[in-house]
Amino acid sequence: MTEHSASGKLDWVTAAIALGGNLGDSHRILLSAMTAIDQARGIQVIARSPLYKTAPVGPPQPDYLNACILVETSLTPRALLQQLLTIENQFGRVRQERWGARSLDLDLLLFSDQIVDLPGLTVPHSRLHERPFVLIPLMNIAPQWPHPIFGKTIAQLVDQLSMTTPITGVERLD
Repeated sequence: MTEHSASGKLDWVTAAIALGGNLGDSHRILLSAMTAIDQARGIQVIARSPLYKTAPVGPPQPDYLNACILVETSLTPRALLQQLLTIENQFGRVRQERWGARSLDLDLLLFSDQIVDLPGLTVPHSRLHERPFVLIPLMNIAPQWPHPIFGKTIAQLVDQLSMTTPITGVERLD
């Protein structure tokens, strides 16, 4: 697919990435990870949400810091995911327990308007629409981005989620 991005680069697409962590200095780690993503070849950060303190999902553990970024990339979805996994490893990510505590978690949420379903890679992220700790930061930077499967914007998904479940445990840090 050939696209013109906001910067006019041919074959670059916009992607949304979620960042989270709750081990170590999460504030520093998330900001440093954003810089590492921006410095990676074929990726340019074009928007950053505020940081949010959020309640954990899963086993008992400390609260998380979460944020979302928009990037322009010339990479394929698989190559972008590989770059994100490399950056997680650089920041000491250890995968031990599902939904357990971690120094850095990077999730590829959206990749242009593409739907990708490959082993180890699902885009849009399969639980994006039910996670306030992702939707709220993403709404700050891409409220009108339509979900390629549901056809609703990120803002509409937040409204829909808040109608079915009170959104609690997500606190914006300024």
